[in-house]
Amino acid sequence: MMILVTYDVSFDSKNGQKRLRQLAKVCLDYGVRVQYSVFECEIDAAQWLHFKNKLLSIYDSEVDSLRFYKLGKNWQNKVEHYGAKVAIDIFRDTLIL
Repeated sequence: MMILVTYDVSFDSKNGQKRLRQLAKVCLDYGVRVQYSVFECEIDAAQWLHFKNKLLSIYDSEVDSLRFYKLGKNWQNKVEHYGAKVAIDIFRDTLIL
């Protein structure tokens, strides 16, 4: 399933920058960054529970915001991209490093 993760971290609170880095690192372990605080993650149900719990353990519910959008298995029909930054489907396209 495809999960879109977004977050907003307060720098006014203690350790805000640290939480921001930690959230980004965990998101990069499960998906790709499509904007600064937006990640597309194609994962299965077991990975989803682990991933979600990791993120919830990092963010501060008093000052931060964390959102999950479940786009499901047929997400390709639900996503449109326009503008700069070429959209590469790393989940389906062949990548040569």
